[in-house]
Amino acid sequence: MKRRGFRLLAAGSLLLAVVAGAATRPHYGGTLHVCMHAAPTSLDPNQQGFAGSAALFELLFDTLVTLDDQGRPHPALATAWQAESGSQRWQFSLRRGITFPDGTPFTPDIAATSLRAANSTWKVFSTGDAVIIELDSPRPDLPAELALVRNSIVKRESGKVWGTGPFVVTQWDSGKKLLATAREDYWGGRPFLDSIEIEMGKNFREQMVDFDLGKAQVVEVAPEQWHSAATEGRRIETSAPVELLALVFNRDPQSAADSKQREVLSLSIDRRLLNSVVLQNGGEPAGSVLPNWMTGYGFLFPVEADLTRAQQERAEVPETSVWNLGFDANDPIQRVLAERIVLNARDAGLRLQPATGPSEVRLVRIPLASLDGPVALAEVTAALGVPQPKMGGSSVDDLYLAERTLLKSQRVIPLLHLRRAWAVSKTVRNWGKARDGAWRLPDVWLAAERP
Repeated sequence: MKRRGFRLLAAGSLLLAVVAGAATRPHYGGTLHVCMHAAPTSLDPNQQGFAGSAALFELLFDTLVTLDDQGRPHPALATAWQAESGSQRWQFSLRRGITFPDGTPFTPDIAATSLRAANSTWKVFSTGDAVIIELDSPRPDLPAELALVRNSIVKRESGKVWGTGPFVVTQWDSGKKLLATAREDYWGGRPFLDSIEIEMGKNFREQMVDFDLGKAQVVEVAPEQWHSAATEGRRIETSAPVELLALVFNRDPQSAADSKQREVLSLSIDRRLLNSVVLQNGGEPAGSVLPNWMTGYGFLFPVEADLTRAQQERAEVPETSVWNLGFDANDPIQRVLAERIVLNARDAGLRLQPATGPSEVRLVRIPLASLDGPVALAEVTAALGVPQPKMGGSSVDDLYLAERTLLKSQRVIPLLHLRRAWAVSKTVRNWGKARDGAWRLPDVWLAAERP
């Protein structure tokens, strides 16, 4: 009896192991349901602003180059590249045998046309199996720049846009819904998922309701809510702090008094309190435009409030101006942050007032577009509408000097670096731990719900 019992136990253990193995083994099939707040009205990454929806475009389009989590370039549609003339002329050798969803071959001519459309100041032309890019100044980080979503390779025809990405559009309801189907012939290998359905333009509350009701398997979570969402038992995935929250002035200081006021404002803001109380530790206090994990020098820029010093410097200004502080009225957390900043400024003797109309200074949130430091800084300054500081090279020291120059201009006051967060269903497997929060959905697969 004992021997028979042991055999039954062994057989049962083996069966459980087989079942467990089958449950964890990647397999093809299923539709992933995703919600997002952004509501892009175009599927052309070269022609429209897509802040907050870059992951959507990465499903449909490829770039010549990709970056790893350390910001290092790797081949994608380009297999190799080399620089000439001091990084002012580049040659990119392209991958062969790739097609667009309509069957059109991917060619150097198409790549050159797409890159010219996205970069009007570049001279781009094809030769053989390669693309040549000539620039008006040295660009040592050009491979990293080509990894930006806006440099995706796009084929335009009869009002439609096509990409070589892992999914193809099956249904598109502008700004509301996208249904994308996996490409069987994708050059990087067929995705595990059959399709992805993305509901757009939903606020965080609507997304969480859909998630809790089982209508969505991946939804965005506001930075200030992800801790509480996790304690309530939801699976939460977060990125490194990859979104800049900052104050931006619409012009350079107009006088010594104006400059002094900006310094007082920066000293008065309690960044740590904003992070711990308002954002529930959903980010990190920031004194630099780029986060410390990316550059290694962020800690050199002060983040501590110094109200005593702020009040002393305020006393040196005979008369201060009244500044309107603009913010996005559709972002509830920005309203709370703006009110806190106004209170901090008032304690230092400055006069700020929240405003949704014209303003001298505004509160902004800017996602970092790249994991490459120089490219990220250039993209942030462009998004902020401030002059880009010149860089003498591409080293960390060069990057530090460029950022210090930008901050000395007093056009930007960094406040926080925010994390991105998602609630992800337990049925979603192989969710990538990308540092920048990229979805990497071609690698995701769906497990069956347990009874």
